[in-house]
Amino acid sequence: MLSKTHNGVPLRHLIPCFQSQLRSSLRLTPASPQLYHHMRTFSVQSILRSKDPQPQTEPTRRFVYHAAAAFSTKFKRFDPYAHVFHFNPYNRIQTHKRPKSKRPASGQDAFFITRVGDTNTVAFGIADGVGGWEDAGVDPADFSHGFCEYMASAAYEHKPVSSEALLTAKSLMQRGYDDVCRDNSINAGGSTASVAIANEDGKLEVANLGDSGFVHIRLNAVHYYSEPQTHAFNTPFQLAIVPASMLARAAAFGGAQLCDYPKDADVTQHTLKHGDILIFASDGLWDNLFNQDILRIVSRLMVRLGAWVPSKKRGILVADDIKHTQDDPSIRPPLTLQSALAVEIAGAAKLASVNEEVDGPFAKEVQKYYPRENWHGGKIDDICVIAIVVSEDGKSEMIKSKL
Repeated sequence: MLSKTHNGVPLRHLIPCFQSQLRSSLRLTPASPQLYHHMRTFSVQSILRSKDPQPQTEPTRRFVYHAAAAFSTKFKRFDPYAHVFHFNPYNRIQTHKRPKSKRPASGQDAFFITRVGDTNTVAFGIADGVGGWEDAGVDPADFSHGFCEYMASAAYEHKPVSSEALLTAKSLMQRGYDDVCRDNSINAGGSTASVAIANEDGKLEVANLGDSGFVHIRLNAVHYYSEPQTHAFNTPFQLAIVPASMLARAAAFGGAQLCDYPKDADVTQHTLKHGDILIFASDGLWDNLFNQDILRIVSRLMVRLGAWVPSKKRGILVADDIKHTQDDPSIRPPLTLQSALAVEIAGAAKLASVNEEVDGPFAKEVQKYYPRENWHGGKIDDICVIAIVVSEDGKSEMIKSKL
C-alpha cells in the first residue's frame, strides 16, 4: 500500500491522470513484484569546476542526473507499474550478454544507462530494431538488445589512459557495433541508434543515427530536438549485419541491403543546466506525439511537483531544490519524478498509437507522401522512453552565498 504523501506532496500527483485513461483503454494488469527486485533510482553526480578569473572562488557545482525508462510492446497492454525501470549508477551491471528471457519486455526496442568506468560520467541510449528483418526470418530484437548490452559493457568497463582517450558518443556506438558484429549468435539484423554521453563537466554529446532521437526541454520550452536521418520515407539510417548470401543475391538479381555505419551518425554538443529535461525515445514515440505534446506533459508534471515554479513577472522558473527524484524505500513500487515523466510520456504515446481519430506525426507524413493511402490516427509500434532530470546539487546554498 502506498503512503498518501511523500515529502508533503500527494502521491497521486506523481502519476497523474494518465492512469485512469490507460486503465480504461488498455486494461492494465498488476505489476509483478519480481520486476522491481533490481530497480533503484538512478542519480549520477558530475562535477563542473568553474574557472573564476576573480580572486573570489565560487562553491563547487555538482550536476546530478536522475533517469528512468518506460517501455511498451506493440499489441500488448502497457502497465505503468511494471513497464518502468529505475537505475542506480553504483550497482554493478552485467558485462556479458543476457539471455532472451532476461531482457526487458520492450520488444524490438532496447535501451541502456550506465556510469562510465569509475567516473561520474553517464552513458545512455536507445536502439530500435528494424522490423523489416522479420520478413527474412530474423528477430530484430537480437541485434538491438545485443547492441545496447555491448555498449553498456564497454562504457562501464572504460578506463581512459589519457585525456585523449575519453569516451565519445560516436566511439561508444562504434564499439557496440563492432562487438555485435563479432557475436556469432547474431547472424543478421539491424537497428537505429541514439547514444549519449553526459560528461562530468556538464556537457552532453549525442550521436544519432536513424529515426530514434531526443528532445531537450528547458524552462517550459523545447530547447533542441534531433532531426531523423532517413534514406526515404519510413526508411531510416540503420546499422546492420547483412549475411553474405543476401549480398550475393542482391548482386545477382539487383537491389541492395541498407547498411549505414556509426561514422554516418549526426553528432551534436549541448550544455546542460539545472532543471533541464532530456527525453530519448524510439520512433514509437516520435511517430505518435509531437514535440509540443511532450512539452505539455513535462510542463504539467514539473509544475505540479514544484520542480518548475510559475512567476508572474518572469514566467516559469526552476526551483532551487528539485524534489521527488530520489527513491523512497518505504514506497513500493518506487515513484519518482523521472519515472513519472517516462511513464506518462510512454503511456500517452501508447494511447495515441491506438487512436484512430487523431492524426499523429506519422499520419501527417503518410498524407504528405502518399495521399491516396488515406491513413489516419496513430501508428502501433514498440515504444521506449528514457527520461532524465538534470539538477544542480546545492543550488540553494550557492544562491545564498552570492547574496
